[in-house]
Amino acid sequence: MKIALIGTGKTGGHVARLAESDQVLSFDERNKPTTSSLKEADVAIVFVPGDAAGELIEPLVESGIPVAWGSTGYAFPGDLSRRVKASGTRWIVAANFSLGMNLIRKCLEVIGQGSEFLRNPEYHIHEVHHVHKKDAPSGTALKWEEWLGRDNVHISSSREGDVRGVHTLHIKTPYESIYLKHEAHDRALFAEGALWAARFLIENDSVMPGIYTFESIIDLAFNNS
Repeated sequence: MKIALIGTGKTGGHVARLAESDQVLSFDERNKPTTSSLKEADVAIVFVPGDAAGELIEPLVESGIPVAWGSTGYAFPGDLSRRVKASGTRWIVAANFSLGMNLIRKCLEVIGQGSEFLRNPEYHIHEVHHVHKKDAPSGTALKWEEWLGRDNVHISSSREGDVRGVHTLHIKTPYESIYLKHEAHDRALFAEGALWAARFLIENDSVMPGIYTFESIIDLAFNNS
């Protein structure tokens, strides 16, 4: 697999390290990708800050190659899904490429449904990340709220040191508390998930063109296994 790696920072560096048997074409702000250079790759993996994402849309769409996109803090253009479909390719977009986070998703869905049995539950999601993370709350915290599917969820954020990512759900009732926690120990977990997603796109060309969430692709893989 030949990977166009866009963003060679902390997470992108792990992608390059873990892609042992793959060829990696690295791009960054000093070596920006073009449509022609991207066409040399089988798939693109993107880990750039949200404020750098906009300029990548055109060359990526025009290249027609599959994309695993891990940027947060960026609102994609409203017509992007139509354009990706028209290009005949597939993108996977994720706020968090942790494979383990998808086990958390299943737990949150069950907890959200089971909350009907609780008396006056209060929901609090707290996330902690490194001091350089610009968006708050994190995209993952917003996903937790979505997966929980309950109203009146309070989300809070902290920025501390070089924390990779800690997300905690606290459900409080008059008589008990319930906690669910996920802690990222190493950014390599995001690289691992992005590489899995990239390989899935390459090996499953029967998936229809369009933009997919990481969780929908995970569910598709589970259903086909």
